[in-house]
Formats: sequence, structure tokens, C-alpha cells
Amino acid sequence: MKKKTKIVLITIIVLLIAGMAFYPKIKALITSEEAPAPAANDNKGRNTRSTLNVNAQILKFENLNEVIHIKGRSIPDEEVDLSFETSGKITGIYFKEGTSVRKGQLLAKVNDKPLQAELLKLEAQIPLAEGRVFRQKSLLAKDAVSQESYESVNTELEKLKADIELVKSRISQTELRAPFDGVIGLRLISEGTYASPSTIISRLTKIVPLKIEFSVNEADANDVKPGTSLTFTIDRDPNQYQATVYAIESNLDKQTLSLKARALYANPGGKLKPGLSAPIEIKKHEIKNTLVIPSLSTFAEMGKDIAYVYKGGKARKVIVKRGMRTASSVQILSGLSVGDTLLVTGVMQLRDGLPVVIDNYVESGQQTSK
Repeated sequence: MKKKTKIVLITIIVLLIAGMAFYPKIKALITSEEAPAPAANDNKGRNTRSTLNVNAQILKFENLNEVIHIKGRSIPDEEVDLSFETSGKITGIYFKEGTSVRKGQLLAKVNDKPLQAELLKLEAQIPLAEGRVFRQKSLLAKDAVSQESYESVNTELEKLKADIELVKSRISQTELRAPFDGVIGLRLISEGTYASPSTIISRLTKIVPLKIEFSVNEADANDVKPGTSLTFTIDRDPNQYQATVYAIESNLDKQTLSLKARALYANPGGKLKPGLSAPIEIKKHEIKNTLVIPSLSTFAEMGKDIAYVYKGGKARKVIVKRGMRTASSVQILSGLSVGDTLLVTGVMQLRDGLPVVIDNYVESGQQTSK
């Protein structure tokens, strides 16, 4: 028992001596792992771990436009499905698909031979009827016939003329003519088809001018009225087009609480087609010669609006007063001046007095969006 106790004591003493011998090295190793790495310096001797790289903007007076951005679509000025007013077999088609036609141009015709024959029959009776009227009028002047006899033959003549006009009207119904200038679409029937008033022959579309249809929400409803100018674009088309509102709906839509409106675009040469998606911009207000900064370069802190400017290599906090706001920009009424260097990136990481390095100077746009 005593021998085992001695062995244990000797082992403990040996371990203590070994621990004391290696303690300085173990402590140094732990210290080196816990200590932060020394700050790296760039080629100009600046401490890169204690500075923040940002972009900046030199402030100047600008024009701030509040703009409504909405989606519209192009629609034809006029459009109609063409069909005959009467029934019959189509005897002629006189238009080429996809071409321009003029108002009144004959496009197609159904068989009118029975009506033409009836017209000839009625017109052949005109000389006889007019002769009767002439003779009765001569006799009436000599008191050889009564007034009633004269009026009877005269009525027969007028009735004959009316029947002729009726037949001519029916003949005109066998002709399909363009109701307005436009572009005719694809032909949906062939010659020899029996057509009725429900048979669609083709579609006629008037695309000069072109209408732009859109809707605005109730907050912007009072800013859109007849005469309001707008700018629209077409997908994959770099051009901007100008149109003018000519009509608005009488009230807001009950479901969407939006107001529908239409604008006219001259569409010279019929370049733009109906049915296109048309992003639209409508200017609401314009403030000229004011300070404008990006919305993301200012934020609220303890009930105050804060921004940072660059002074002496450091970020300096300033309290600003904001004016008109849009989604991307804000007007500054006080706190900043023309020529100040505004820090526009990394704003949430900035602190008053923090050293900063400006990577790029950015230009601000003069137009902002709602």
C-alpha cells in the first residue's frame, strides 16, 4: 500500500515539473491565437481596416420631377369586324390581305342578279307612269278630269320611284365597302361562300392615329385630364413617343379604384401597331433649381433625418430637412449646400468621424420616378 502511494506521489510531482517547464510556450501559443491580426496598410500607408470605401456625389442645383410610371397598351383608333348586311353567295373579293384601304372602297360582293333584274323591271315602268301623270295634268288643267284622278296616277309614279330606291338599297347591301380608312386583316372566307350577316369577312383596323389606353390609381386621378401630355416607349424600341390625353372615364373603377384614360399618338406612317405594351411616364410636378439627393443616402435616426458628407478624409454627420420625396430621390430643404460632397454608399456603416476613402464620384439623374 505504501509502495503504491509513493508511485502516485512521484507521478504527480513529475507532471507538475513538466507543466511548469512547458507553461511559457503554451501561454505564448494561446496569446498568439487570441490576439487580433495587425492592421494591413495600403501602398499609401493608410490603415485599410479602419477606413470605409464609399462613393460620393458633388451636390449641385437640379430640377426634380415627380413622375407617374404606369403600364399602358396601344389600341386602334377604330376597329370593326366586316360582314354583309344581307345573305347570299359571295361572287367577288376585291381586297388584298394586310393592305391599306380607303373609306368607301369595295371589298367584296354577294350575288345581286335577282335584284338587278327587279330594278330593270321597275325602271322600265317609269316612262309609262310619267306619261300618265303628264296626260292627267293636262286634262286637269282643262277640267276634263277630277283632282282625285290626277293625284291617283301621281301617287302611282311616286310609289314606283320608292320601289326603285328600295331595290337600289338592297343592291347596296350586297356590297361590302370600307367604313373608314385603315388596314384590312386576313381574309376569313373564300369566293363562292354563302355569307350571312353573321359571317365575318375580315377585320378593318384604323391605326393612324393610334390610341394609348392606361389607368392611374385614385391618388393620381386628379393629375390626369384631357390635354395632359405623356411619354411612352415600346419594348425593344429605343425611341420615346409623345401622346396627349383626349378623354378620361367619368368615374373610377369600383373594383380597382383606378381611372381609365386614353391618349392619342399621331403614329405617322402607321409605324406602331395596336396591341403593344407601352410603359408610360406622366410628369406630375417639377421643382427647378433645388438640391436633390438619392433616397438611400439619407435615413431617420432618433426622429431626425441624417446624411453624411466628406470632410478632411472623414465622414461627418449632418441633420437635413427633406422636402418632396420620390421612390429614388428626395429634395433637401436645409442641412446641405451646393458643392458639398455627399456620401451615397455604405451609409448605414458610417459613423461621425470615421475615415473614408472615395472610390468613385457619381452623377445624379435629373428625373426621378414615383
